[in-house]
Amino acid sequence: MENFEYLNPTRIVFGKGTIARVAELIPKDTPLLMTYGGGSIKRNGVYDQTIAALEGFEVVEFGGIEPNPRYETLMKAAELGNERNARFLLSVGGGSVLDGTKFIAAAMRFPEGDPWDILTKNAPITDAVPLGGILTLPATGSESNGNAVISRDSTHEKLAFYSEKVYPQFAVLDPETTFTLPPRQTANGVIDSYIHVMEQYMTYPVNAPLQDRQAEGILLTLIEEGPKVMANPNDYDVRANIMWTATQALNGLISCGVPQDWSTHMIGHELTALFGLDHAQTLAVVHPAMLRHQRKQKGQKLLQYAQRVWGITEGSDDERIDAAIEKTEAFFRSLDVKTRLNEYGITDGYQEAAKRIGARGKILGERGDIGPAEIEAILGLCAA
Repeated sequence: MENFEYLNPTRIVFGKGTIARVAELIPKDTPLLMTYGGGSIKRNGVYDQTIAALEGFEVVEFGGIEPNPRYETLMKAAELGNERNARFLLSVGGGSVLDGTKFIAAAMRFPEGDPWDILTKNAPITDAVPLGGILTLPATGSESNGNAVISRDSTHEKLAFYSEKVYPQFAVLDPETTFTLPPRQTANGVIDSYIHVMEQYMTYPVNAPLQDRQAEGILLTLIEEGPKVMANPNDYDVRANIMWTATQALNGLISCGVPQDWSTHMIGHELTALFGLDHAQTLAVVHPAMLRHQRKQKGQKLLQYAQRVWGITEGSDDERIDAAIEKTEAFFRSLDVKTRLNEYGITDGYQEAAKRIGARGKILGERGDIGPAEIEAILGLCAA
């Protein structure tokens, strides 16, 4: 196991009726900028619960943050926040709203120049407006980490950043807020969480048995609960299990002391930017292809995964690896999510993703051995 530091200052408030507690989590007499998405919180009652809980606070609202939060929109929110002297940001919605709010928090305190430099030039974030969140869509794990992914319309880019300064101070997780999610968003959340775990687990052994077992436990829970939540969307216990599992998938714990990959996400981001596919849809397409391409490099972990997660113990090494990848792909399909580019009508142009990543000088994979040629080969398997 490698050396590591673990930081997670987010306070999690979990369970029924917890939105009512949000006022006790924000410093008194603090002007707020409340951010949200396309308006679903006004249809499902979350908006009304939040406004009731914030009685007595000065609240400025900013709605319309997109599922892939756009720089252009977020800069408008940052300008509004500074105009109204907001000293705390409250994200109400899914992980995209929270990702966007993290960027707003950094942009409001960015000293000079273009805050987009945070994503393209690794400009340091030295300060950010404090923030918290009320989560309504379990998927990204953004409620308990310092990560965010932001898109820019003008350049068709989708890029990620990390900073300790944008960890949420708290996250309110009420599983009942997820009852009204459409099946597509529910399935996407399960797959996003699953791939988060795989990016931290499916690398090579480093004598980290606890992290491996924790990761496998999350995967097994998603495999068990995923079909249940699709069949019974109003089952509180299932929704609660999914919500907590999504948080655990990317709160930094299972990544302690282990190598990480993230090639599936980086390639997937480009496909979203190029073709507008949902984030999780790209992950379901890319991940099986990436495993097939990287089967030798990831062989030891693939065999462990085959046995411990899928119970595959018979056959040659190659046969067990094939079976594990097929089981993974079948799981995604059981959630009614496609796993091939041509199923989305994409038969050409996907090679551009490899060129874009290469143009940034990015080499992907836990061993730093996935360059443009390898990415193009993986994309070819996505299309097969």
